[in-house]
Amino acid sequence: MKTIYDIQQFLKRFGFFVYLGDRVAEYELMEAEIRELYQMQMIDIKDYQTAILLLRHHITLEKKQKK
Repeated sequence: MKTIYDIQQFLKRFGFFVYLGDRVAEYELMEAEIRELYQMQMIDIKDYQTAILLLRHHITLEKKQKK
């Protein structure tokens, strides 16, 4: 996974679709879903870490742009 699109496609495999119109909220919701999938042992640690780091990076970027 290298992009937000990759994460969205990854989550679609588990039946998770998200569109809220607010990017930060979408990223936070995706982060929560990734965390839940990991806790249920449905994804491996590599996918979990990669997705969380990428989402947190984009959340930070979006928050900086809003200022």
